[in-house]
Amino acid sequence: MTGQVGMLRLDPVLPVGLLAVVAVLLVGFSLWRLARRPGTRVAWALRVVMVILLLVISLRPVVPGQTAGPVATGGLEVYFVVDTTSSMAAEDGEGPEVRLDSAIADIEAIAAALPGAQYSLTTFDATTLQRVPLTSDVQALVSAASVLTTEVTYYSRGSSISEPVAALTTLLGDAQSAHPDRRRVLFYLGDGEQTRADDPASFAPLTPYIGGGGVLGYGTEEGGRMLVFDGFSADDDPAAPQYIRDPATGTDAVSRIDETALQTIATQLQVGYHHRGAQADDGIETVVSRIDVGETEITAGSATGPVEFYWIFAIPLALPALLETIGAAIAAAAARPRRKRP
Repeated sequence: MTGQVGMLRLDPVLPVGLLAVVAVLLVGFSLWRLARRPGTRVAWALRVVMVILLLVISLRPVVPGQTAGPVATGGLEVYFVVDTTSSMAAEDGEGPEVRLDSAIADIEAIAAALPGAQYSLTTFDATTLQRVPLTSDVQALVSAASVLTTEVTYYSRGSSISEPVAALTTLLGDAQSAHPDRRRVLFYLGDGEQTRADDPASFAPLTPYIGGGGVLGYGTEEGGRMLVFDGFSADDDPAAPQYIRDPATGTDAVSRIDETALQTIATQLQVGYHHRGAQADDGIETVVSRIDVGETEITAGSATGPVEFYWIFAIPLALPALLETIGAAIAAAAARPRRKRP
C-alpha cells in the first residue's frame, strides 16, 4: 500500500444542518419534559443521551481507507523454490550469513530486477509448502522471504533435493491451464545436499511448463557447521551459537555444497547454474540476463473501504433503547382494560 490513512472525518447519512435541527428539537423537548415531570427525570435523561448517541451515529465518523499505488503487470510468472532444510543454516565462512540469508537476498534482488512480473514463493524441507501464491505485490514476496527459517533441527529426518517436484508439477500445470498465454520461469535455490538414501527424482517433468530461470547454489566445498534451530530464533544467543552434532563422531556436523547435483537439476530444467553467496563471481544481472518480463501494463491501484466507528456509539445506545422498549411494553400492558369475572 502506498496511500496513507487520512484523519477522522464525518460521512453523515443526512445533511448536517437537518440532523442538527432534528437533534435540537428532540433534545429540547426531552429537557422540557424532564423539567415538567420530576417523577420521570431518569427516563427523560436517558432519552436525551439516546438522542445524542443517535446524532453521533448519524454523523458516521470514519477513517478513509488506504489507496494502493499503480500496479505494473507483465506476462511473466516467476516461481521461487527455496531449500529450507537444516543444511541451509550452514556457515561457510563467506561472511556472517548462513546460506539461507544469501538465498533470501537473491530473491529480493531478482524481484527488483524483474519489475512487472508476478511472483510465487515455495519452500521445501521434509514437506513442500507454497508460502506466497502468485502475486504482483513485490512487498508481499519480500516480506514472506525475509522471515524464512530453516526447519526445526529436532524434527529433521533427512532431506531430498527433489522433494518439491511433485508439488511443483501440480502448481505449474494448474497455472498453465488457467493462463496458457503467460510465460513462466523457475528459480531453484539450494545447496544440493541429499541426505536420504534414495536417489533424487528428475526435474524434467517441469520443463514443459517453464521457459527459463536458473539453479542457484549456496555453500562451499570446504563446507560449514550448521546452526541449530529450535523454532524460537529470538531466544538464541548470538554470542554462544549451538551447532548440529554428528551422531557418528560426536563433533559438529559439516555440510558441503553438492554442485554436481545442482548442475544435474539445471540440466534437467534446461536452465543455467549459478554459484551464489558472498564469494560469487557474478552479480544478479547474470542470473536474469536472458529473462524478459514482456510488455508491462499499468493499472490503477484499488482503494480499501473506510473504517467505520459508528458501532462504538451503538453499543451504549443498546441499553437505554432496551429499557425504553421494556417500559413501553409494561405501560401498554397496564393500559389494557381488565375483563370482569362473572
